[in-house]
Amino acid sequence: MTIMNTSTTQTTINHHLDTQGLICPEPVMMLHRTIRKADAGEVIEILATDPATTRDIPNFCRHLGHELVQQETLAENVDLSIDPDEITVAGDEDAPISATLYRYLVKKKNI
Repeated sequence: MTIMNTSTTQTTINHHLDTQGLICPEPVMMLHRTIRKADAGEVIEILATDPATTRDIPNFCRHLGHELVQQETLAENVDLSIDPDEITVAGDEDAPISATLYRYLVKKKNI
């Protein structure tokens, strides 16, 4: 998949990571595993609904030397489809039924 970013250059996405519905620290842990498998210079697209990723993914890139190519909010009030096998906490009736969808493009550093 090729995406146009704001600088009008094309970015080829090599890996897709869907972390929608997951909360900290899972999205960053999954990104770390994907980065390890990726070749230098490859781009990972991350979709997330956890607002903490707006802080955690840029910090991950800064601390480990990867490039945050793009960070954007795709949509707000996205319906969360709940997996019936997902474990829920008893008494957590106030769990959100919608979320904001964030998208990141991270380029693995060249070694």
